Amino acid sequence: MSGVAAVVIAYTAMALAWGGTWAVAKLAVGEVPPIELSAIRFAIVGIVLLAACAVLRIPIGRGHWGAVIVAGALGIFGYNALVFVALTMVPASDGALIVPTLIPVLTALLATAIGERLTKDKIAGSAIGIAGAALVIAGAQGIGGAFSAQRLLADLMALLGAACWAGYGVVGRIAMRSRSPTALVALTSLVGAALLFPLGFLEQGYRDVGSWPLSAWLEIAYLVVFATIVGFVLFHWAVRRFGAAAGAMSSYMVPVAAVLIAFIALGERPQPLQLIGGAVILVGVRIATLRRGSAPVVEAAA
Repeated sequence: MSGVAAVVIAYTAMALAWGGTWAVAKLAVGEVPPIELSAIRFAIVGIVLLAACAVLRIPIGRGHWGAVIVAGALGIFGYNALVFVALTMVPASDGALIVPTLIPVLTALLATAIGERLTKDKIAGSAIGIAGAALVIAGAQGIGGAFSAQRLLADLMALLGAACWAGYGVVGRIAMRSRSPTALVALTSLVGAALLFPLGFLEQGYRDVGSWPLSAWLEIAYLVVFATIVGFVLFHWAVRRFGAAAGAMSSYMVPVAAVLIAFIALGERPQPLQLIGGAVILVGVRIATLRRGSAPVVEAAA
């Protein structure tokens, strides 16, 4: 398979897997507590992938354990604690417009910590992206509608969740200097599950797990297989191959798929100002990831 074909297939698979995540997660948190769900989800992922590493003889890796722990704390614990709780308060389309579109901008900024150069384009694109996020959050209040402090809080939590994921991508690239993407997802999932588990006792204390409906377990199965194992491994493959900023460009396609799926599955209609804000963020992403005098980032990397 050519490099360009591999990029197209991987990024399309990520967009579809993560696009459906927002609608599925919204349904799931309507049936079961969000922290308990996340803790069990990532415990399953970690165990399954560790078993896969053993069967396929994929090395777990020996170095950069600090990076593994930080990545798990940010991308599994921080991201899910913020975003899944936010989903209990707002439509799935809010998170789908804020999180995937802001991740590339925030990653471009944070990637400077590992040597990826901060250019004028990245600064300008980041400023535009933040302005777009403000439009999305403002649009969530509804034109002429009453101010909703709860929706504002949830949208800000989604924004912080995007920052956690950006940090996960950057720190994860350090952790992958001595291990494969599959091993990294396995280890960070177990770290995140261990951190999420105690918070579950603030909800139902896992006493309710036996009474969860079949639909909730099917939703967890989607989150385990597609949103986590497929999506995360492909994401880290892209980060390892192209760098943190270019790898985060997979988020380009996610909001389109997510908003469409949320409309079909949940009947959610985002406000016009939110769609404008999402478009503004994508403009910021494109500017932040420009490489003047060369091919587009993904094509050049391929």
